Formats: sequence, C-alpha cells, structure tokens
Amino acid sequence: MGTNGSTMLKPLRQGLPPLDPAAVSNAASCALPARYEAVREARQFTRRTLGQWDVGDRFDDVCLVVSELVTNALRHAVSGETERPAAPQGPAVRLHLMRWTGRLVCAVRDPSHETPTPGDSDDFSAESGRGLFLVDSFSDGWGWHPLAGTLSGKVVWALFRLQTAE
Repeated sequence: MGTNGSTMLKPLRQGLPPLDPAAVSNAASCALPARYEAVREARQFTRRTLGQWDVGDRFDDVCLVVSELVTNALRHAVSGETERPAAPQGPAVRLHLMRWTGRLVCAVRDPSHETPTPGDSDDFSAESGRGLFLVDSFSDGWGWHPLAGTLSGKVVWALFRLQTAE
C-alpha cells in the first residue's frame, strides 16, 4: 500500500460531514461541565441515546470515539478557560449525536480555536495525542470546523456508517 501515517489522518477540513441536516431522523445533545467527570457523563448519555436509536453493531465504536472527542475537548476547555469567566454562550463543551438512515455523526464543540492534530503515533506511552488515532481507526471519517458568528471555538465530528435493516 505504501501509505504513511500522516496521510491516513487528514480530517475533512471542508467542515461539516457530507449529510443533509434537514434529513436527520434523530438528534440529541447534552451540555458537559468543564470537569473530567464529564467524559463518564458523555458515555452514559451516548449509551442511553444509542440504545433508543438501535445502531446495533457500531455501539462500542461510537462510545469509544465519543470518549476520545470529549476528552480532547475537555483538555482545552478545562486548561485554557479556567482563568476566564464562563462565556455567555453557555457550557464550554457540548456533545451532539445525529442519526440519518444509514449514518450516525457525533460532534463535540469546544472553546479552543486550535486545529485538532494527532500526536506522534510512534510514542504509544504518551498520555495524549492518541485520541485522534482512535477516532480515525474506529469511525468512517472525521473532520472539524471553526464556529461562526457569536460562538467561539470549534466542532470536531466523526461519522459512522450503520447497517440498515434492508
């Protein structure tokens, strides 16, 4: 194949996943406090939501990716935002889950403007930087886009293909 690791991890920088927002069949979101316990809350919210939506075989993949995206978002929200008062737009981190017939997207909003970049994959003992490799491995695509208007920060999303009943 001859592909090196850096080409594998190019997120789709054009922004939103290639899905029509008007055609979404289910959507849910939850605000997360800027504390590391929020990762557990995000997982519980995801499990409850996916249980109602019947996403079958992708359940574990989605829960893992949500954990990684929320952990990354909190790393920025907790470390970078603590000395400033809370922004008027509400919680620093927000998790969105959206389902179409054959697709599921999880998106996490955070207050940081930094481009999400994978860490050095050679150092598997490193505590951070592996999250985006897991996102890339367990999802069918991911990307990010800066927020516009009065919202500051960015959204990082991951796309999952679902088995449909047909």
